[in-house]
Amino acid sequence: MKAVVYRNYGGPDVLEYTDVPDPKLGADAVLVKVRASSVNPVDWKVQAGYLDPVLDAFFPVIPGWDLAGVVEKVGVGVTEFAPGDEVIGYVREDVVRRGTFAEYVAAPVRTLGPKPANLTFEQAGGLPLAGLTGYQALTRHLRLRPEETLLVHAAAGGVGSMAVQIGRALGARVIGTASARNHDYLRALGAEPVEYGPGLAERVRALAPGGVDAVLDLIGGEALAESPALLAPGGRLASVADGAVLGLGGSYVFVRPDSLDLAALAGLAEQGQLTVDVAAVFPLERAADAQRLNMDGHTRGKVIVTVP
Repeated sequence: MKAVVYRNYGGPDVLEYTDVPDPKLGADAVLVKVRASSVNPVDWKVQAGYLDPVLDAFFPVIPGWDLAGVVEKVGVGVTEFAPGDEVIGYVREDVVRRGTFAEYVAAPVRTLGPKPANLTFEQAGGLPLAGLTGYQALTRHLRLRPEETLLVHAAAGGVGSMAVQIGRALGARVIGTASARNHDYLRALGAEPVEYGPGLAERVRALAPGGVDAVLDLIGGEALAESPALLAPGGRLASVADGAVLGLGGSYVFVRPDSLDLAALAGLAEQGQLTVDVAAVFPLERAADAQRLNMDGHTRGKVIVTVP
């Protein structure tokens, strides 16, 4: 089958479009014909070797953790899916080896959920990692409740836009920090935008004089450092981007595959409460260009890789 691989750590230039052996199918896995994947910052950080201290890499590595596709075959122990089912997946295993930038993926059942019927494969391919991160942060770490006020730092990004929509679906009021050019976008998602930069704390307090109930930080640094002072009594703080949150009494979020959470995201999408903004679409052989665009850091929405 065709896939994109890297044979050593490095930047986009180490990616190679080539032939690799078809994946073998374990008892508890599903063979998926991939239709779309997406680029996430963690992809190129893993590829650069930043996670080498905690994740063993077996070269050549196929990058990518997101997928949307169609079930081709199921393992002998699988009862949850059948050939022809449309699925999404956050296919992260305990080692770096078999990613989703490939024609076929043998995905463990625990990493898969149903594809939302109302999303295209391109949209669905951008949902799993970003959507799970937002969902798990809000429901497990921040325990967000209806009528509470949530502040999301970097609300216009891939995870941020998901968190805004999920927060609104959970019944919360959402305030989101973003550059001025993204304020109309945040309003369309249901958030009240505030601008980054000096005076951020004052702008948030103007909207929530008594403080906010929860802060989800997706940028770290100064934004995270200012966050505890913005919390109402009993408020909760979580960060995806900066482990310093632990020293501030908050929770550090590292997303994990979960089939039930993926099904919950699919349900929100089918109810019209969650969608995916697609910024750009690249064919599999141009995965390096897709990665470069994601690394630029100024793209709103998901960068998608499609598979023939």
